[in-house]
Amino acid sequence: MTHPVLDPADLHDPTPFGYRHTTRVPAGKELVFVAGQYASSPDGRVVSAEFAAQVRQALDNLGRALAAHELTFADVVQLRTYVVGLDFAKLGVIGDAVTGRWGSRPPTNTLLGVAALAMPDMLFEIEAVAARP
Repeated sequence: MTHPVLDPADLHDPTPFGYRHTTRVPAGKELVFVAGQYASSPDGRVVSAEFAAQVRQALDNLGRALAAHELTFADVVQLRTYVVGLDFAKLGVIGDAVTGRWGSRPPTNTLLGVAALAMPDMLFEIEAVAARP
């Protein structure tokens, strides 16, 4: 599914940073909300202490949650990402991971630097809103 995105001309180009400024969900679409996904194994343990590995696993888990609703990354209209110890290097890791999943059509995304997440080993968490035709 494609959804209309708009990056106003008087705002910077956000796509190199892995997000879009705005998107619109046309009337008649069903919204699916995916709770924060982190780098969990099936037993709920954090799979790695390394940030990039956590980002990859969290996105893999997001993909599984979407697939449970017969949706894909292309159906996502909004993300919220939470990062412990946010710095410029981590922004690059996230941008690369988002580009790897969404290519040149990333969803809107709000990224928040936080002091901690639900478990001490968690460094990254991502939640999503997807739209189904």
